[in-house]
Amino acid sequence: MTQEREPLTDPVAMRALAHPARLAILNRLQVEGPATATEVAEVVGITPSAASYHLRMLAKYGFAEDAPPRGDGRERLWRSSSKRMSVTRKPEDGPEVRTAKDLLIKVMRDQAAEEAARALAALDREPRHWLEATAFSRTILLVDSEELGDLNRRIDELLAPYRLTARSRDEAPADARVAEAQVNLFPRAVRRPHGLPRDA
Repeated sequence: MTQEREPLTDPVAMRALAHPARLAILNRLQVEGPATATEVAEVVGITPSAASYHLRMLAKYGFAEDAPPRGDGRERLWRSSSKRMSVTRKPEDGPEVRTAKDLLIKVMRDQAAEEAARALAALDREPRHWLEATAFSRTILLVDSEELGDLNRRIDELLAPYRLTARSRDEAPADARVAEAQVNLFPRAVRRPHGLPRDA
């Protein structure tokens, strides 16, 4: 049984998360596990004091938490919280919630595009078997809203066993590495014609 996603509804929490450095820090914690403020600062490219502030903000809204200490326990370790979250526009959303959701979705999509661009730029250095397993695709669908929702659920179920938070590294194949699936399902907005250019 897969863990249900907890929908984000608090506009203050969503605005707090919609900061590129905080999303990058959270991604670092999710992918590589617990870390100190100094360790995440090096990855994100900010000062340790700024990283510490962002980690406290992530913790304040339940996105990060203290991790068990390591070594002599003098360093403060952080980890991402275990809950799965989703952000989706709902018809009942008020203006403040809608604005916060739109901001968070935009920042998340911007970072996803950057991740895909990095992967594309690095493809020449990938071994043949990883190159052949990689796909960048776009498919135009003809569906009703029920079919689109069903497709979303089926894709989520298909991805569930491979999720980094659901699969132990000990259980994964020896050559397993972190990969990413980016799924966007949406009804296309009507394209408005640009009109013909005027003669100079």
